[in-house]
Amino acid sequence: MELFLIERINWNNNLVIFLMLAAVLPFLFLIIAIPLEENDQIAFGIAICLVSLIVGRVFNSRLIVIILILSSVTMTARYFYWRVTSTLGFTQPIEYVLGFLLLSAEIYGVTIMSLGYFQSIWPVKRTLVKLPDNEALWPTVDIFIPTYNEPLSIVSTTILAAQSIDWPLNKLNIYLLDDGNRESFKKFAQDAGVHYLTRTENTHAKAGNLNAALKRSKGDYVAIFDCDHIPTRSFLQMTMGWFLKDHKLAVMQTPHYFFSPDPIERNLKVHGHIPNEGELFYGVVQEGNDYWNASFFCGSCAVLKRSALNDIGGIAVETVTEDAHTALKLSRKGYNLGYISVPQAAGLATESLNAHVNQRIRWARGMAQIFRIDNPFFGRGLKLGQRLCYATAMLGFFYSVPRLIFLIAPMAYLIFGWEIYQTSAMSVFIYALPHLFMAQVAGHKIQNQFRHSFWGEIYDTLLAPYLLLPVLVAMINPKAGNFGVTRKGVTRFEKNHFDFPIAAPTLALLGFNLIGLGFGIFHNVYLEHGNLQTTFLNLFWVIFNIVILLTCLYIAYESKELRSTPRVEMELPAAIYLPNGKTLYASTRDFSSKGFSLQLPPGYELKAGKTIEIGIFRGVEEIRLPFEVKTGGNILGLQIGDLSVQDQRKLVEVTFSRADNWAQNWGINRQVNPLTSFKELMGHALLNHRRLSPSKKLK
Repeated sequence: MELFLIERINWNNNLVIFLMLAAVLPFLFLIIAIPLEENDQIAFGIAICLVSLIVGRVFNSRLIVIILILSSVTMTARYFYWRVTSTLGFTQPIEYVLGFLLLSAEIYGVTIMSLGYFQSIWPVKRTLVKLPDNEALWPTVDIFIPTYNEPLSIVSTTILAAQSIDWPLNKLNIYLLDDGNRESFKKFAQDAGVHYLTRTENTHAKAGNLNAALKRSKGDYVAIFDCDHIPTRSFLQMTMGWFLKDHKLAVMQTPHYFFSPDPIERNLKVHGHIPNEGELFYGVVQEGNDYWNASFFCGSCAVLKRSALNDIGGIAVETVTEDAHTALKLSRKGYNLGYISVPQAAGLATESLNAHVNQRIRWARGMAQIFRIDNPFFGRGLKLGQRLCYATAMLGFFYSVPRLIFLIAPMAYLIFGWEIYQTSAMSVFIYALPHLFMAQVAGHKIQNQFRHSFWGEIYDTLLAPYLLLPVLVAMINPKAGNFGVTRKGVTRFEKNHFDFPIAAPTLALLGFNLIGLGFGIFHNVYLEHGNLQTTFLNLFWVIFNIVILLTCLYIAYESKELRSTPRVEMELPAAIYLPNGKTLYASTRDFSSKGFSLQLPPGYELKAGKTIEIGIFRGVEEIRLPFEVKTGGNILGLQIGDLSVQDQRKLVEVTFSRADNWAQNWGINRQVNPLTSFKELMGHALLNHRRLSPSKKLK
């Protein structure tokens, strides 16, 4: 009954929100502001934390999530009321400056946390909307695949998979948008039977490429895929029904799913063990945004309504994050935006840490540009929920300054003796610990399926030094900077190597924290200078920083990668047709665009060097292709030879474009509690040093 009442509340109604706040805030203020003796505060904090921990573990409903969010917000607000009223009695100018910088960083962190709670308060779980039985009622769709400098081996797979999408052929047109003007791409498009479009000037990068194609095509809807995002056959069947149900719907976005590990996963060897960085956004945030009608267009794996795009003048070109800005413009015009949390395409993650950092710099700069020139807090057309969701996405990239402050703040006391937190260590403990503990409990309940506790610290710390300047420059001069393409399918590492340039900021911060640790232990503990409790509080803070920084440091140790194409683990039935006429049934272990790994039945082996015919099955359908046996034995390594475009398409149909490929692995990550997650993080920080031993040659 409680859940029914909560679900029936129209949270998008500003009057409803105002009345709810008016009823709740006075009561919350009493809890937040009422003074307690030290022992009473300890008892209050322990009671709230224990009850919340037990409730969070025993019960699993949306009502419990909301209760945990309210408990977290309450303890945070109580901490900050105490923080502002009891810890700012500075005596030195330098303490004023550093103290208020630290307070500002904390305020930013709590603001983002609270906005995140608001975003994810009631996620929307969309399901399939069935299309009409009469295919004549289905709309026409143009598929745009933009490319600039990516290799044909990557782009061709996406093109062939797009041709395999289940949609009437007379209502589907595929366009290869080549801003690289390459003759080989033009020939492939002709051989494959798709449209090839290019332009004389590459103005506005990807956005300009898409807008040029909009002028030269006429489908009712446009599906956009980055050239390395391979769609499944069911993509349009899964998304298009919502447009026929909701005529104001302008965008239907699906997750960006990656079948290759990103540099963090690869270099720490946690692929498949720790949720990918982007899974929090596509697994939690986007569903929450959908409730507020603010789910973003993410540039790929989405369908857009052409008439809506025409209404806003096409894809936005004013910033380097054309996708989010386009979504904002559509929202201002009153269109609806939707999200289905079922992967319907899969692509390649960034292949090197350098590329990963540069991609995030572009995202951060673009979001700062939007915040500067089209701020969601101002202007017409947005409801309160939309304003807050868009603002959260933009403000979320401003974390570099607060993160750097947290990484260096404890050294103010340990090295220089400046008290930028004017209170006793015990007071900090009894007020800050419940706030931090409840943030972990609520965060774990909301996102554990898609983000393990403390891993957000890794991503933010790794990128913070690189985002600082681009974000600040974008706020001052939003037109500064160029669009940078994230190249895929070209980076290979013949040896393990440590990327010193990319790790330099992490090394500097780590060194500063190690100095603070050593100086604090020797000067404050051994020589007994300063307050011992305050010293230990700052030492624990520094140790936490060191754990995070060490893990970030090991991410810069790039692991060897010789394969030109990533492999996807998947078991598919197969048959081997031997030259003597016999058939041997087997199964695949993994596949890529260039080969397979094939598991033979026990007791069977084949020698390398032979070319044999292999049949791969999808249901009752079989494709037969010649493969060269590169690795013999009971587990064969097979290499695909030169295939016609028709055979390549058949191969893609039974591998990458299978409708069940990616959805079956979505949202089934290993779930661990915050303590276990921190222990694992400690393991990465303390054990990975073996990889950097002097016996290993670093290049």
